[in-house]
Amino acid sequence: MSQIPQAVRERADSLHQQLDDANYQYYVEDEPRITDAEYDTLLRELQSLEAEHPELKTPDSPTQRIGAAPAERFEEVTHAVPMLSLDNAFDDAELAAFVKRVADKLECDGDTLTFCCEPKLDGLAVALVYENGRLVQGATRGDGRTGEDVTLNLRTIRSIPLKLRGDSIPPLIEVRGEVYMRHSGFEALNARARENGDKVFANPRNAAAGSLRQLDSSIAAARPLEFCAYQVARLEGEDDAHSHSDYLKRLRTLGFRTSPLLDVVKGERGVIGFCHRLGEQREGLDYDIDGAVLKVDSLRDQRELGFVSRAPRWAIAYKYPAQEQTTTLNDVVFQVGRVGTLTPVAKLEPVQVAGVTVANATLHNMDEIERLGVRIGDTVIVRRAGDVIPQIVGVVESQRPATTRAIEMPEHCPVCGSQTERLEGEVAARCSGGLFCPAQRKEALKHFASRRALDIDGLGEKLIDLLVEREWVKTPADLFRLEAKSLAELPRLAEKSANNLVNALEAAKRTTLARFIYAVGIREVGEATAASLAHHFGSLQALSEASLEALEAVEDVGPVVARHIHTFFRQPHNQETLEDLQGVGVTWEEVEIAGRPQPLAGQTWVLTGTLENMTRDDGKARLQALGAKVSGSVSKKTAALVAGEAAGSKLEKARELEVEVLDESTFLQRLAEWENAEENQ
Repeated sequence: MSQIPQAVRERADSLHQQLDDANYQYYVEDEPRITDAEYDTLLRELQSLEAEHPELKTPDSPTQRIGAAPAERFEEVTHAVPMLSLDNAFDDAELAAFVKRVADKLECDGDTLTFCCEPKLDGLAVALVYENGRLVQGATRGDGRTGEDVTLNLRTIRSIPLKLRGDSIPPLIEVRGEVYMRHSGFEALNARARENGDKVFANPRNAAAGSLRQLDSSIAAARPLEFCAYQVARLEGEDDAHSHSDYLKRLRTLGFRTSPLLDVVKGERGVIGFCHRLGEQREGLDYDIDGAVLKVDSLRDQRELGFVSRAPRWAIAYKYPAQEQTTTLNDVVFQVGRVGTLTPVAKLEPVQVAGVTVANATLHNMDEIERLGVRIGDTVIVRRAGDVIPQIVGVVESQRPATTRAIEMPEHCPVCGSQTERLEGEVAARCSGGLFCPAQRKEALKHFASRRALDIDGLGEKLIDLLVEREWVKTPADLFRLEAKSLAELPRLAEKSANNLVNALEAAKRTTLARFIYAVGIREVGEATAASLAHHFGSLQALSEASLEALEAVEDVGPVVARHIHTFFRQPHNQETLEDLQGVGVTWEEVEIAGRPQPLAGQTWVLTGTLENMTRDDGKARLQALGAKVSGSVSKKTAALVAGEAAGSKLEKARELEVEVLDESTFLQRLAEWENAEENQ
C-alpha cells in the first residue's frame, strides 16, 4: 500500500467536508451556498483523488452515492421497534374527539396539552440505522414488523446523510422518515420517459416507491428522490430530550431535513387550526401531502398513553380529500394554443378530486393517449396535485365497456379549419393557419410587427391585445386599415401617439421580401432561412408555387422545414391573407437572382457594436445577400467580425481566436467591391 501524501489526505478530507456541508445547506437549511456546477466540480476532484488513492474511499464518502452493482433480491429486515400505523381523522369533530380522548386518559385539561404537528408526506416510509454516526442499514416499512433492506438505494439520496454531523454523535440511532419526490422532479422524470418512449409514472408516490425498490441502485441514483425525517425510533447514549419536538431539533443538528412546516400548538383549537392552515397551503406545495400528523409532544405523556393493538394512542393522522379519483371519459375535444399546438382535453363525468369538482383534464398529446391506451367511454383515474392542471394518469381496463371508441387527431383545425400537421418524430400536432387562425391571432400579430419582421414602431404587445379583444384587428392586413381618429379613443393612446402609429404603419408597408417571409410566421422559418428563400426564389409567387423538392434545394432548408413551408402556402386562408396584405399596399422589391454570384458563400460573419452609417440589421441583410451566414457569437469558424463603436466581449474573443476584424469603414468598402462585382457580371 502506497503512502498517501499528507497534502492529498488533507485535500480529500476538505472536499469530503465541503460536499457534506453543501448537502446540509441545500437539504436541511434550504440555503444553498454553492451552485450545482461548483458541487459537481468538487465531487469530480474527490472522485479523481479516490481513484488515484483507493485507500481514501470510505463508505460515507459523497462519491459512494452513485449506486452499486445490481442485487439479486432484497433481504428481509425485522424492525427492532415496529413501524405502526396511525388512526385517522377526517373532520374537525374527529380531531376534537382525539384531543378529548388524550386529555381524559391523562386526566388533564385538553387546552393545556401540547401537540407537535407536521405534514403527512405522500411517499414511502423508511427506517435508517446509524452506528457511531455512519449509516449501516436502511429498510422499508413493509408490514410494519418486517421490511426490505434497501440500504444501497437509500445511500444514493443526497438528503440522507451518510455520516452524522456535530460533536454529540450517539452510538446508535434509528431515524424514520419519508422518501418522496417533488412535483418538479416528477415532471422532469416523466418528460424524459416520454422522450425515450418509456412508461411514465402515474404520480410522484408511485415514482418514489418504484425507484426505491429497484434492484439496480444506479437507477435509484438517477431519480430525484428526497428524504424528510419525522421520528427517532431508537437512541442509545446521551438523551436529554423531553419532547418529540426536541428530537426533531436534534435530528436537524445531526444533518437531517425535517419539515419546515411543522409547528407546536396547544389544545383542540391549535390542532384544528394547524390542519386548516396546512390545507390552504397544500395546493402551493412542490410535493404531495395527504394529510397532517398530530402527536402529543411530551415523551412522558406518550409513554403513559401507550398503544392500542396497531397504533399509538398519542398520535393521529388527519386526512385531506384524495387527489385521485375514478370517473368516465365522455369525450375528447382539441384546443388550439397560441402558437397553434393542438392539445387533447378530456371531457369527464364530473367528479370531486381534492375537494374540487373536475370535469376536464389534459391528455397532453397523441403520444400520451397511445401510452395510456385510453379510449372514449373508459373508466379513468384522474389526478389533481398542487397547482397542476387535472390529468388522466391511468385507465381501469377491467371496467372497459364494449362501446368505447378510439381518440383520433382531427385533420383540420377545430377553430379555423386549416389543415393540421404532425410530422414524423414530433409529439405535437399543429394548426397550419397561423396568420388566419383566431386562436393564434395575438401571437401572429406580435411576431408580424416585431423589430426583425415589419418593425412597426409603437405597436406593442398590450396594444395588440387590446386591438384583438375589441375585434378591430383580425388579420395582419387589418393593421393597415386602422385610422388615427379611432386609435386616439383607446386608453393611454393620445392623438399624437395615434398619428405616430398610423405613420409607422404606412412606413412599414415598404419592406424587403426576406423580412416579409419572416413576418408571416411560417413555422421554423427564422431570419436566416427567410433570407435564403428570398435570395433563392426571388419572388413570393415563385416561393409559394415551389415543390417540396425545390424547397429542399435551398441552403439550410431540410425536409421538415420544406414541409412546413409547402403546407403553409397550400392553405387557402393563408393565400387570402397574403393577397390582402398586398392589397392594402405592403410591397417589396423583387430579388434579382439570375446568375447572381455569392462571394461570401459558406462564410460566417459576426456584427457587433454600433454602426454609424447603417443599422446592424441592414449590414446583416447585405451580407446574407452575398451568401454569408450571420451569427450572434464568435467561434473558430467565424470568417470575420465587423466591430462598430463600443464593441465588447465579441471583439476580445475575435482577437483571441485570431479572427479577422473589420472596422465600419473597411466593411463598407468591402461591401461596395463585392456588390459592384455582382453588377458587372
